[in-house]
Amino acid sequence: MAAKLTYEEHELVASLRTKEEGAFSYLYEHYSGALYGVIKQIVGDVELSNDVLQETFVNVWKRIESYDETKGRLFTWLLHIARNAAIDKIRSKGFQQSQLQIPLDGEIIQPSVRPGIDDYGLKKLILKLKDEQRLLIDLAYFQGYTHEQIATALHIPLGTVKTRIRSALIQLRALMQ
Repeated sequence: MAAKLTYEEHELVASLRTKEEGAFSYLYEHYSGALYGVIKQIVGDVELSNDVLQETFVNVWKRIESYDETKGRLFTWLLHIARNAAIDKIRSKGFQQSQLQIPLDGEIIQPSVRPGIDDYGLKKLILKLKDEQRLLIDLAYFQGYTHEQIATALHIPLGTVKTRIRSALIQLRALMQ
């Protein structure tokens, strides 16, 4: 069966639930770019992002029956699945092991606060922190490094890393009020 040129959201969901391949092709064609952008922001690696995108669409194919129109739009549901898949990937042991082999030196001096968080004004607040605090927040919360990995990479005692991150979070909280 050939794919329709356009679908209303309810038609697309109904077609996906009956496992119509044309509807799935339409879904991929119209949503993969936006989902890939979100995944890439979280994962950071192009090849790994492509893998997560594929996993996302496999999950959508398998779990479309669990989508509830009354709880939100289809795109929001897709975004939730993609975001969770990306987070699961960076929290996985395999990903963590691969990151241990990436040096945390000169390249990270400039924190890489993700552009997407600017929507919440968080980027502006983070830029008000001291350089060392900004670096630690970036590594721990936006790049997914553990406190132990940060301590090892930056040659700082683990307790110092934890104290500085806590101090940075307290300062961020104060800036938000």
